[in-house]
Amino acid sequence: MRSPYIIAMVTTASKEEAETIAQRLLEAKLIACANIIGPVQSRFRWSGKIDKAEEYLILLKSRKDLFEKLSETVKALHSYEVPEILAISVVDGSKAYLDWLADCLR
Repeated sequence: MRSPYIIAMVTTASKEEAETIAQRLLEAKLIACANIIGPVQSRFRWSGKIDKAEEYLILLKSRKDLFEKLSETVKALHSYEVPEILAISVVDGSKAYLDWLADCLR
């Protein structure tokens, strides 16, 4: 059986923005856990040119069926015109951790 869990990745312009997004998602039970990593150096193409920024990366542990609501919440709180909101499927995990995830999410 395929795991229903995902890790969503979001980059933000500041640590404070990352903390705000993580807190709101936790309060709404759209995630069980958030890891805020950074600052990280990002390189990307924007408006036809190569750009760079110092950002914070948030790894969000959630469930696939919650991704749309998670994404809507991030967009509402995010300062970027086009925020990075990507989900990676969790193939497998320890039973205890996956049980904990199930317990924490709505």
